[in-house]
Amino acid sequence: MKRNQSGFTLIEIAIVLVIIGLLLGGVMKGQELINSAKVKNLAADFKNTSLYIYSYQDKFRALPGDDALATSHVTGATVATTPDATPTVVGNGRIDGAWDSITKTDESFLFWQHVRLAGIATGITNKDDAVGYPQRNTLGGLVGITNSTVTDNPITDLKGSYIICSSNIQGKFAKQLDIMMDDGSTATGSMMTQTPAAKTTVANPDDTTLYTVCMGV
Repeated sequence: MKRNQSGFTLIEIAIVLVIIGLLLGGVMKGQELINSAKVKNLAADFKNTSLYIYSYQDKFRALPGDDALATSHVTGATVATTPDATPTVVGNGRIDGAWDSITKTDESFLFWQHVRLAGIATGITNKDDAVGYPQRNTLGGLVGITNSTVTDNPITDLKGSYIICSSNIQGKFAKQLDIMMDDGSTATGSMMTQTPAAKTTVANPDDTTLYTVCMGV
């Protein structure tokens, strides 16, 4: 007695493989778009922070954080008292303090309060809110600003009146950022990549390792 055997034909198998290929391609393309959006958001942090400086300066003739008359310029503001409260430091045209400072009297820490209270940037203005106050990037890292003096500059040889930094950035994003905003080299130019807590640059960041990216403006 002859039996009928059932199974997939070559055409059916080919169709299934094509569908699987299309699905995988869609997933990969979707991830690529997500990564591209993250890089654009990271780039926007650098651009916007520099705009905050100039907008505040144009409005009050002072630098946010370094504004000795902040209390009269914006209601509820705090005037910096560290590293020194004298006019030779506060109001000297330089944003002092580490870019990621948590000292509530540092100019770099109060930078965010001043631009937010002035209506130039959005965000929490209560400097005592340890969770909501720090400026964050799209990856959850910190965004901050400082100057290029030997004391505060986070990366040796990085030039600029102001140094803007963003942390918790994967190496693959750091490389894309540098291509988008600088010379394509993470160890040279106006944008550089470093390992956390180090002042040296990384020439070839590992794709999955987390780094801090800084830019001089």
